[in-house]
Amino acid sequence: MFSAVVRPFALALFQGDADPPPPRSQRLRLRLPLVGVVDLAQAAGIVLALILYGTTLSQLMDWNVTGTRRMSEPLLYLTAAAISVPVALRDRWPLAAWRATMVMLPVVLWVTRAVGTSDPPYMLGLAVMYPLVAYSVAVRCDRRITVAVWVISFLTAWIIDPDSLYLVTIMVTVAALYGYNVRVRRNATARLAEEERRSRLAEGAQAVLEERARIARELHDVVAHHMSVIAIQAEAVPLKAAGDPARLEAGLAEIRSLSLEAIAELRQVLGVLRDQDGRTDTAPQPGLDRLDDLVSNARAAGLTVGVELPDQLLGALPPAVGLSAYRIVQESLSNAMRHAPGTTVTVVVARDDALRLHVTNGPGATPGGPEGTGQGLVGMRERAALLGGTLEARPIEGGGFQVSATLPIAGAEETA
Repeated sequence: MFSAVVRPFALALFQGDADPPPPRSQRLRLRLPLVGVVDLAQAAGIVLALILYGTTLSQLMDWNVTGTRRMSEPLLYLTAAAISVPVALRDRWPLAAWRATMVMLPVVLWVTRAVGTSDPPYMLGLAVMYPLVAYSVAVRCDRRITVAVWVISFLTAWIIDPDSLYLVTIMVTVAALYGYNVRVRRNATARLAEEERRSRLAEGAQAVLEERARIARELHDVVAHHMSVIAIQAEAVPLKAAGDPARLEAGLAEIRSLSLEAIAELRQVLGVLRDQDGRTDTAPQPGLDRLDDLVSNARAAGLTVGVELPDQLLGALPPAVGLSAYRIVQESLSNAMRHAPGTTVTVVVARDDALRLHVTNGPGATPGGPEGTGQGLVGMRERAALLGGTLEARPIEGGGFQVSATLPIAGAEETA
């Protein structure tokens, strides 16, 4: 019990330390030529300290001339410094500033009583400095230290001048309470920001797990399909060949082709599973042969959609390429519906050594919905990366948006 009572005073006087200064707003930083970045809060503290030094020294000099007792000038300079220096220190070392104040307080009071004419024996500079230092301690120090500083201040004021105890207590209490309130609000804001950061990380991790579960379903629906066909072919080829070497060779070649295609699909999917940041929307099923369904749905939702699709495109596309292309167009149209209702969308599909998609929309006829989390764009990029391709999504002049994807075809048909 005794240790719990004494501990706060030991922290305040000897052992404790203040928290690091909080990050400054950019509005409180100013870049000056030949000087660099200047912290305006620290600069204001130094300016105030210089003002207090000048006014305190001037007052002490006047008292030293008009009073009945004269003090040496070095002592007057020391007193003025004892009042002003804590103000300059309080921003970076608030607890050290308060300790320096308590150490120099007997000298300040002795000089003030000797040459001054004020009653109570508190100079104006001291009345300004001490609440500022008490506020800084309350803002940057533990609550136990703040309480100990308040108690020590109360007892010191009672010993120095009981008649002014009420006024001094009010000033110090207001400063300490205000500083403590600011500290509580800062800590609450910091905790809220940390919780939001953790929540975003948790959501991201959950999204990764969900996307990898979808990839696992694709393994079942796409790769397992190839395995089933290979198994059936391996069982049927010898029967069909009936001892004919040419027919047997043709059957084995078909099995090899199916095996290579399955291995390619497997390597692509496992490549994303090994990537800690892999995020891919891989729900299997459709390809570009169902592009008309997407366009019809988008038109029914109010979009004006134009499609440029060359002939002889669909038949020879590997399933993984067709599926990824379908999902990219689907997500692009969905984004246009959400963020640019009533807009005109152009879907251009081309093919050379790769399948190239360009989905462009203009500004919406009516305001769109709120900004999303960007997970759709991440999923499209990862889908393109799954095939060794690229995807670029960017705003365009006039308020529209464009998604451009390049999906290699050769890499989806054969292994490296």
